[in-house]
Amino acid sequence: MPESLEELLVGAIERRRALLERLHAEGTDCYRLFHGVAEGRPGLTIDRYGPVLLLQTWREPLTPVEIGRFGQIVRETCGHDVTPVWNHRGPDRGAQLPYEGAGPVIESPELDDAPIGAELGLRYHVTPRHRGQDPLLFLDLRAGRRRVRDYARGKSVLNLFAYTGGVGLCALKGGADEVWNVDFARSSLAWAEKNLVLNGFGGDRVRMVREDVVPVLRQLAGLPVKGRGAQKRSFQSFEPRRFDLVVLDPPRWAKGPFGAIDIVRDYPSLLKPALLATAPGGSLFLTHNAARVGREDWVAILRRTAEKFGRPFASLELFEPEEDFPSLDGEPPLKLAWVSL
Repeated sequence: MPESLEELLVGAIERRRALLERLHAEGTDCYRLFHGVAEGRPGLTIDRYGPVLLLQTWREPLTPVEIGRFGQIVRETCGHDVTPVWNHRGPDRGAQLPYEGAGPVIESPELDDAPIGAELGLRYHVTPRHRGQDPLLFLDLRAGRRRVRDYARGKSVLNLFAYTGGVGLCALKGGADEVWNVDFARSSLAWAEKNLVLNGFGGDRVRMVREDVVPVLRQLAGLPVKGRGAQKRSFQSFEPRRFDLVVLDPPRWAKGPFGAIDIVRDYPSLLKPALLATAPGGSLFLTHNAARVGREDWVAILRRTAEKFGRPFASLELFEPEEDFPSLDGEPPLKLAWVSL
């Protein structure tokens, strides 16, 4: 007899007991409790973000009873007082309307207007409803943020597609001398600024660059800026320079005035200037989040691009999201690589 959704959630929490103990010990209260695609309910994820229990659905909507029951299970099995918030991201978006926020079936106290979560000893704004659809902190990137924090001391860091600045924040926590956060979205960098203030960082060590990543990266790499945007749109000017660590965490696809970003068909168009903007002996932290491209195929693209442009790797290490993101086939959609030149 198939397990009920409640039983699946309880089982997922039990499998994470050791991980949750480690995360709590290092100052982390943001993690995935249920990864539906690998744990019996594709189209559903359940994440803890500090005081928030974020339920996201891409297929079947949840009922008020389910929403309230999930919060109760987490409170009973984990001992955390969390407020469930359901975001439906499937085709029937209207199904969410009667159950927004902490509705009548939820017994937790009403959610604070500015909930705060913690990861690796840093604090983050984790407001579950904002202008965008995605959570303000991508939990599957924790392994990469951890790696950046441990590497960053005394380094200069270029954080591309910075979003809300989590990677840059970890670099500062790790002792980076200089961090650039580059993103086109004003709202994302506004959250990044708030996270800096929340953790007491700022000043000359960090620079926020609100600009399309393509012209910024190409100029830093000493390459011409191409595309219709180069003729029709003004953009900030930068002198060529190199960084000790370049973080390249692009979206799957995005269209902008300087051309489309398409990591499935053309990852090298981003990797080439990223390589040229990395100092000799420096490192790159690279991500690829399209499931249709396999890990080995991606590695082949990385190596081929590096050799073609005369910057072969001294080493390349693949690593995976942490245990709260299980994978059925051992190949999680998010691929992570640490490259040394």
